[in-house]
Amino acid sequence: MSGGAVSGGAVSGETNQARTASTPVSPVSPVSHHGRPVSWVAISLVILGFLVGAIGMMAGGSGPIWPVFWTGAGIAILGLLVSVATNTFADWY
Repeated sequence: MSGGAVSGGAVSGETNQARTASTPVSPVSPVSHHGRPVSWVAISLVILGFLVGAIGMMAGGSGPIWPVFWTGAGIAILGLLVSVATNTFADWY
């Protein structure tokens, strides 16, 4: 080889700075597609409400435990209200 020793896929003597100096850097950071934290909280409340409601429906020995079910329904509705109030549905990009 006439260009020098090869080490790790790069010719020795070539630095990372030389390779990245010519790469244009965008001043705008990439857009995150993961939603805002408040959106995650709202959707987590909805999921938690459904889980509590499901436990209330299944946990009773001779029928549903209605107070637990309605508590779960209330938590899910609270999550939906938080979701609407914070415009979570606009986070899907």
